[in-house]
Amino acid sequence: MENDMELNGRVAIVTGAGAGLGRAHALLLARHGARVVVNDIGEAADRVAAEIGAAGGEALAARGSVTDEAQVAAMVEAARERWGGVHILVNNAGILRDSSFAKMSLKDFRDVIDVHLMGAAICTQAVWGLMREQGYGRIVMTTSSSGLYGNFGQANYGAAKMALVGLMQTLAIEGAKNDIRVNCLAPTAATAMTDALLPPPMKALLVPERVSPGLIKLVCDDAPTRAILCAGAGSFERAFITLTPGVYIGAGDDAAEQVAARWDEIADRTGETVPDAGGAQIQCEVTAASQAASQT
Repeated sequence: MENDMELNGRVAIVTGAGAGLGRAHALLLARHGARVVVNDIGEAADRVAAEIGAAGGEALAARGSVTDEAQVAAMVEAARERWGGVHILVNNAGILRDSSFAKMSLKDFRDVIDVHLMGAAICTQAVWGLMREQGYGRIVMTTSSSGLYGNFGQANYGAAKMALVGLMQTLAIEGAKNDIRVNCLAPTAATAMTDALLPPPMKALLVPERVSPGLIKLVCDDAPTRAILCAGAGSFERAFITLTPGVYIGAGDDAAEQVAARWDEIADRTGETVPDAGGAQIQCEVTAASQAASQT
C-alpha cells in the first residue's frame, strides 16, 4: 500500500458510526492507522469502538446527537485531550423521513435538514478552528444522488444532501490556505435507512464495505478538494457541477422570447467548464455583455 494512503497518527471523527456506512468507515479508517472517535446516539458507538480496539486499533466512543452543539463540542474536546487534535471529520450521520412532497409534514422536512445539514455544520464548525491552528484538515460531507439528481419521495433528504455540496464548495475555498480539504462522498449502500427500499439481490452488492475504500482517498494526505465522489457496489465515479458557455441575449424587449427560442444553444454542453468559484458565473456573464457592447 502506498504510504500516502496510511493514516498513522491521524485522529478521525466519524458521525453516525454505530452501524452501516459509518461503522464501515470507522473500521477502515482504523485499519489504515487512524485513531477513531466513533459517534452515535446510543450504545452502538461503544460496540464499534470496542470492535476497533479488539482488532488492535485505537478508538473512543462518543455518544451524542450531531444536532447538540454542547455534545459535539465535548466530543471534539475529548479527542483533543486524548490524542492532541482532530485531523479528519466524516459527516455521516443522517435520518430518513420519506414521503411525497404533497404528504410531507414540515416537521419531517425540518428534522431531516437539522440532522444532515445542521448536524454537519455543527460538527464542522467544532473542528474548524482546531484544523486551522494545525494547518491541516480533511472533511467529508455525505451527499447523495437524491440531492444531485433527485428522487421521488425525498424532497427533504435531497434538499439537505444538495445543501451539503454547497457547504463543501465554500469551505474548500475558505480552508485552502490552511490545508483543509473538503470533499463529498455520495454513497449507494444497503443500510438500515434503505433496508425496505432495496430487493435482496441489490442488497448483496450494495454493502457499505464497498463504499468506504473511496473515503480513504478523500481523507489521506494526498486528498483532493472539492471533489464529489460517488460510490456503490465497488464502483466509483465523480460528479461535477458544470457551467455551459451560454448565449448572450441582452436586455431587449424580446429577451424572454429569445431565451425560449435559443434554449438548445443555452443548454449546449460543448465547452462547458467546472468553475473554481461562484464568481465564475458573474465573470462569464459580464464578459459576454462587455464583448457585445464593444461590437455595437
